Amino acid sequence: MGAKEGFIQYKRELPETRSPEERINDYKEIYQPFDGKKLNEQSARCMDCGIPFCHQGCPLGNVIPEFNDAVYHNEWEEAFHILQSTNNFPEFTGRICPAPCEASCVLGINKDPVAIELIEKNIAEKAYEMGFVKPRIPKSRTGKSVAVIGSGPAGLAAADQLNQAGHEVTVFEKDKEVGGLLRYGIPDFKLEKWVIDRRVKIMEQEGVIFSTETEIGFNIKAENILANFDAIILATGAAQPRELKIKGSDLKGVHFAMEFLGKQNQVIAGEIKENPISAKDKNVIVIGGGDTGSDCIGTSNRHGAKSITQLELLPKPPQQRTVLNPWPEWPMTLKTSSSHEEGAERVFSILTKEFVGNEKGEVTGLVLVDLEWKEENGRMQFVEVPKTERTVPCDLAFIAIGYTGPAQNGLLEVFKVEKMENSLPKSKGYQSTSKKVFLAGDMRRGQSLVVWAISEGREAAVSVDEFLMGSSSLPRKDEGFYQVEEEIAS
Repeated sequence: MGAKEGFIQYKRELPETRSPEERINDYKEIYQPFDGKKLNEQSARCMDCGIPFCHQGCPLGNVIPEFNDAVYHNEWEEAFHILQSTNNFPEFTGRICPAPCEASCVLGINKDPVAIELIEKNIAEKAYEMGFVKPRIPKSRTGKSVAVIGSGPAGLAAADQLNQAGHEVTVFEKDKEVGGLLRYGIPDFKLEKWVIDRRVKIMEQEGVIFSTETEIGFNIKAENILANFDAIILATGAAQPRELKIKGSDLKGVHFAMEFLGKQNQVIAGEIKENPISAKDKNVIVIGGGDTGSDCIGTSNRHGAKSITQLELLPKPPQQRTVLNPWPEWPMTLKTSSSHEEGAERVFSILTKEFVGNEKGEVTGLVLVDLEWKEENGRMQFVEVPKTERTVPCDLAFIAIGYTGPAQNGLLEVFKVEKMENSLPKSKGYQSTSKKVFLAGDMRRGQSLVVWAISEGREAAVSVDEFLMGSSSLPRKDEGFYQVEEEIAS
């Protein structure tokens, strides 16, 4: 724990952000530097709770009270080693994790939880600043080789772990740069890409080989991968977007969210000159209330959109937990992101019925109707509210309602991996139906969080190491916890 009465003495405090008026003019990180004394106070709020539920809330099992205590005592190297023991990339999760650990913090029963994500980010940045992050070059090599297909958080975590185990690891990435969704999905105002480049440089120095602009089935055959590597990990994510099957969804100006976000990241990186999808001076409608929809709002504001409206099928969540949503459940409360603060109208309990367009095949409007939610037979059902149907202006629409599974690009087929009815690949643990082929991340479990992807990569690495060597000394998270999580997921 930190200070004995820190949770009483100090209130939760987070970094200030640059003003919305300023930050919509660039794609830089929005947060101001956080004072060291204030960070010390935040770590002091970690209490002697007896059973640290934050451990179970974190998919990585981060040893949170211990690194909080180290930060409180200004023992930065100790804090970094504790954090690094469970998390390969705290500089990523410290910026973009929704912090399920904080939702599980015991202090959250009747106070604001400990600012764990903020502390994690600062441990990582302090470690780089003070030179604690150094290449860890394996002392010996096993002679075994592993191919990792996909360089998102799951692929990078698996590669990092397997390289530390002494295997020769090559990461194949179809895009120009390494990072997957981290680079070509998450906006720079949430994760600037130098953060990824810094880590990739360390991994290269440690011996991981990165082969970019290499797509299986195009400039390299799956047969060659199978013949030249002792094991393969598929970690290309759940990139198949869920479709909105309503009339007019094929009109010009209706796009899946990642078509827009990915291209914008390429513009910022200098890979392309301009985004083929422009929100400037347009009435933008974002369909979907999650993080991806929020990212579309932030990016549209930076384009100079005329108006932005975000639509959500479900009712507006409460500001605070209700008696039906007690701690330590995930709080089903209203989430307001930095992008919402920059300007957007949010509409809840709304159904999209039809896109309408002009003679050029361009979208010009969206037919909506209000919904009323009622409980029937123990389940919430909606009915349309009479006389509320109307058409609102829409020059550009982004569909951000989730993903159904791996991209339908034939990757599973060429590696002879069987699929389930829900399009996810079949597996026993992390091993697929093809003996040498393993799975990790969203490709295996479906759409999830970056922190879960890192956890998946670490666990898949253990399975591959055992497959190659008969046993593994790589760290493994408590198996009982994973069993419970997989039962929930299924």
